[in-house]
Amino acid sequence: MASMATYFVKTPSPSPSFPKTFNTHFSPAPRLSFPLGSKPRTRQRLRISNALIEPDGGKLVELFVEESKKGEKKREATSLPRVKLSRIDLQWVHVISEGWSSPLRGFMRESEFLQTLHFNSLRLEDGSVVNMSVPIVLAIDDAQKRLIGESTRVALVDSDNNLIAILKDIEIYKHHKEERIARTWGTTAPGLPYVDQAITNAGNWLIGGDLEVIEPIKYHDGLDRFRLSPAELREEFTRRNADAVFAFQLRNPVHNGHALLMTDTRRRLLEMGYKNPILLLHPLGGYTKADDVPLSWRMKQHEKVLEDGVLDPETTVVSIFPSPMHYAGPTEVQWHAKARINAGANFYIVGRDPAGMGHPIEKRDLYDADHGKKVLSMAPGLERLNILPFKVAAYDKSQGKMAFFDPSRQQDFLFISGTKMRTLARNKENPPEGFMCPNGWKVLVDYYDSLVPADSGKVPEAVPV
Repeated sequence: MASMATYFVKTPSPSPSFPKTFNTHFSPAPRLSFPLGSKPRTRQRLRISNALIEPDGGKLVELFVEESKKGEKKREATSLPRVKLSRIDLQWVHVISEGWSSPLRGFMRESEFLQTLHFNSLRLEDGSVVNMSVPIVLAIDDAQKRLIGESTRVALVDSDNNLIAILKDIEIYKHHKEERIARTWGTTAPGLPYVDQAITNAGNWLIGGDLEVIEPIKYHDGLDRFRLSPAELREEFTRRNADAVFAFQLRNPVHNGHALLMTDTRRRLLEMGYKNPILLLHPLGGYTKADDVPLSWRMKQHEKVLEDGVLDPETTVVSIFPSPMHYAGPTEVQWHAKARINAGANFYIVGRDPAGMGHPIEKRDLYDADHGKKVLSMAPGLERLNILPFKVAAYDKSQGKMAFFDPSRQQDFLFISGTKMRTLARNKENPPEGFMCPNGWKVLVDYYDSLVPADSGKVPEAVPV
């Protein structure tokens, strides 16, 4: 059996210094039109190009301190007020510092925060607009605000007081939590996972400024080698001579329906005239809610999917997307798509109810299942990205495999929900043959088995980040 390293791109050892910006000289790809039930704003003729899509703002922002200046920055930090970062805050430093949120250069100041909340976009100095749909902000409390006083810089430290970054040219402004929650999620109902974890008990002030990050963020969990930055992903796509990159985000184990969608997308791109489309299989690696399968187990499952040949390792790059998860539906899916532009993807696969969840109080979905893909087709600042809506895949009982749903013979199809899948795995029952590769299913069964204490037989709730 091949090792994970055979199939997964390995991150090279970090160089001692990173430039502030990563210049690219690629031409943007045209936006393609796919039927979504709404008229596209423009229709452009398909133009095949070997160049990767240009990052937002024209340059990929990287915010790491040069090696020659690290000593100076560390000495400077000893005299600065300190702000302790939560684990989610640290994940956002990771996101910003590697350029996933380019052209953002730090935690949002008030003008950026308001543009994000009200317009889902940022207007740049040259008048152009880039998408930005979720606030990337750092909260502080009254005591921290008093401690900062008139200082224009603060040191950001982790839970062990290790220096992570300096935030400079700071601006402190009011944290209007209710407005933030209402505009991001479309509801203020109690029970929103990210709100409970990162907003409700956060400080009443937000602090914005430019980041100077001392070292690339590492988690020392055995998975750091799979956390490729946008610059590293672009290098990998170039090495593979990719003329199209199509991104698939997921926070669940891969079943054969997912694989069908991904392989069919590659077929469609080849038919369009592309010669070497590369799949970016990009599991979300930041905060997720307690009942989601943890990242380490998902990565084990993805390994088995590649080992079993469900996806082709020669045309697949598996990497971890470091962003925390909001579960904010059509608002958040714009962020997921925008970040993949910065990683070099010019096609984005979107499915039913992307980034959605069940309503925290009522027995229904929080968002309309089709709104995510419709919003992506119209979102400001995403005009260059080609949106590829899912076809509906289900288990075809007549063929014994996952297939695209055919409404003319709907009696032949079985829809296996995520809830049903998790129930089967918890009970150590097998799904229908052909639903998931056997070794991938075993990983899922092993995960739920690991949660069951030998003496009670009850599955405890997982502890969120």
